[in-house]
Amino acid sequence: MEQGIYGYPIEIQALFFFALRCAKQMLKPEHGDKELIERIDKRIKALSFHIRSYYWLDFIQLNNIYRYRTEEYSHTAVNKFNVIPESIPDWVFDFIPLRGGYFIGNVSPARMDFRWFLVGNCIAALSSLATPAQAAAIMDLVEERWEDLIGEMPLKIVYPALEGHQWRIVTGCDPKNTRWSYHNGGSWPVLLWLLTATCIKTGRPQIAKRAVELVEQRLSKDGWPEYYDGKTGRYVGKQARKYQTWSIAGYLVAKMMIENPSNLLMISLEEDKTITKPRLTRSASWTCFSSPS
Repeated sequence: MEQGIYGYPIEIQALFFFALRCAKQMLKPEHGDKELIERIDKRIKALSFHIRSYYWLDFIQLNNIYRYRTEEYSHTAVNKFNVIPESIPDWVFDFIPLRGGYFIGNVSPARMDFRWFLVGNCIAALSSLATPAQAAAIMDLVEERWEDLIGEMPLKIVYPALEGHQWRIVTGCDPKNTRWSYHNGGSWPVLLWLLTATCIKTGRPQIAKRAVELVEQRLSKDGWPEYYDGKTGRYVGKQARKYQTWSIAGYLVAKMMIENPSNLLMISLEEDKTITKPRLTRSASWTCFSSPS
């Protein structure tokens, strides 16, 4: 579901990290896998450092990039990827809140994709590629930018949509991927389970409950469509197929996780199963969804 990214998108990086951790869990030193485990450990360490350090964007980091000097090439260079500050899209300055952050689409020499990708950020949190502080900041961003990322029908697969010249050169004028449609800023109900799992892991079930309530208002009445269109996800997708198994399954899995948070353990790695009931974390929406004292 990635679109128009060069190099290694955050989705691919996060899935690769998760795969490495799964492989390590399945391998046994006593079966002669010690050398392979050591190689995996090295890759996990290098990958996590690279993503956490260079793919992360919050207000502080954005301000740092905004003040970057260019043409720095020594080992002491701050602007290691020679990013031109003028390449920062205008929308980013309004989108980044003082509280919250996310992993960007790609970092390569002089090129950064600042769009928000839900799948990569949620998998980064679930796989522990994100640090606990970064995972919490991802949830903070979702709350702070609720209208943009959740809107009237969860969930935006990418934000913002590509328009005009960018849409033409990146999508090849694909009529299905016009702005705020399909993979270009469309809203996909199936992703509800992924957000819910991330909310539970970070101790923010109230965020997931709020998103589920939105889905319950329309998804069944609309015939369980594949995706929704529009900046807030108001319209059933112009080419969306109805009665989609994954739309139904995404909702059911989300409900099961909310009703019994320990279901998160089914998609958790052994090393992450130390806490059966994830702790609760206060957030901007806490007063709206917590029980009265």
